[in-house]
Amino acid sequence: MSEKSGFAGKVAFVTGGGSGIGRAAALAFAREGASVVAADVSEPGGRETVRLIEEQGGRAIAVRCDVTKGEDVKAALAKGIEAFGRLDFAFNNAGIEPKKPAPTADYDEDEWERIIDVNLRGVFLCMKHEIPLILRQGGGAIVNTSSGAGVIGIKGSPAYTAAKHGVIGLTRAAALDYAAQNLRVNAVCPGYIATPMMDRFTGGTAGGRAKVVAEEPIGRMGTPEEIAATVLWLCSPLAGFVVGHALVADGGQTIQ
Repeated sequence: MSEKSGFAGKVAFVTGGGSGIGRAAALAFAREGASVVAADVSEPGGRETVRLIEEQGGRAIAVRCDVTKGEDVKAALAKGIEAFGRLDFAFNNAGIEPKKPAPTADYDEDEWERIIDVNLRGVFLCMKHEIPLILRQGGGAIVNTSSGAGVIGIKGSPAYTAAKHGVIGLTRAAALDYAAQNLRVNAVCPGYIATPMMDRFTGGTAGGRAKVVAEEPIGRMGTPEEIAATVLWLCSPLAGFVVGHALVADGGQTIQ
């Protein structure tokens, strides 16, 4: 993006900013001139993201944040305001993968609660506390991480599928609530992306990765940087007429 991309002097709050897609997005925001609050439940991960941003000449702070706890979210945002004085963009990306597949009738109730709590309730809590801060600046943009599982069904994964569908519904409701106040809310729906989460999902084996790649018409997994670029586009003036959209970036996986 150019110097007119709209990020210089602005502030971005990124959850799950300590690794994977969140780290890539934090770095991308910083490269475009935004100051970044890298929020993550992993403090070492957040600190490493900040180190990488500062290494490239950017400004960032790391804050510990459990998105399932409203007070954690409020405290993390308050630290961002204390450091940088404002909030313009939020990328609500923190999420977890299922431990193991199971059909709906056999699905563990605790596992259901765990997935819904982080992947859906966490997005709600973040938006609940981000929105007033962004409106204080006259508007901005929020992007929530859904998934290809937000637009199709995934066998053996009822909680993850429900949560990611829920993120899209939540995104659309919030988009309608605040579009007239110059706050655009959208979602990104990644396919299989080469991240630490995907390593856990595949077992970190060549066979596991090959099975995943075989489901991608493009013939490879995506990169965190490709999703980060999508997020920045959604936050930029280039996407100024995009409201309540779920942008699928999955190498063609969900159109087969």
